[in-house]
Amino acid sequence: MITSAKTLFRPCIDLHNGQVKQIVGGTLTENDQHVMTNFVSSKPSSYYAELYKKHCLIGGHLIKLGPGNDLAAVEALKSWPNGLQVGGGINIENAQKWLDLGASKVIVTSWLFTDKKFDLNKLKALSDKIGKDRLVVDISEFLVHAADVEGLCQGIDEDLVKCLGTWVNIPTTYAGGANSVEDLNKVNILSKGKVDLTIGRYVLQIYTSLI
Repeated sequence: MITSAKTLFRPCIDLHNGQVKQIVGGTLTENDQHVMTNFVSSKPSSYYAELYKKHCLIGGHLIKLGPGNDLAAVEALKSWPNGLQVGGGINIENAQKWLDLGASKVIVTSWLFTDKKFDLNKLKALSDKIGKDRLVVDISEFLVHAADVEGLCQGIDEDLVKCLGTWVNIPTTYAGGANSVEDLNKVNILSKGKVDLTIGRYVLQIYTSLI
């Protein structure tokens, strides 16, 4: 079956303690005692935002991993207003603020759960407040992180990508384990072009001339 859809590359900026980092999935906890990184950039977040803007890499996201990242996030948004989605600590009280600061959309996850159960009323309230077209959850887009392979740079979760290609009917981005442009082609084939791909460490290294 021939499809016109094609997997796109989407950039990302992960912020931890105000720095751009690639963290090994599953090692980040509330106290940060066991966090593992395989890449820490010497460049500010604004550097990557400007590069993504220069190369027209649309649909990217910026994730604030814990406290101490707001200033770096704002600097990135100033470098490319309406060019990046923002996630990390987003709730009904601050979602509009981040949109006003320049986020194209806000990514909301943890806040939507009450006592470890998905709270549909919260989702409806936030959607009514800012509009579902400015939300990335399961409304306008899916952003799926394969935590078991994220940050390891040892290949994507092929079974998950294949399943996403079967399940989804709205824009979806997969992140986790990708380490080369070949993974972009692989995701394109496995998902029949329905799932986009974020490549973290590999791209950050190119941009900082480490490889």
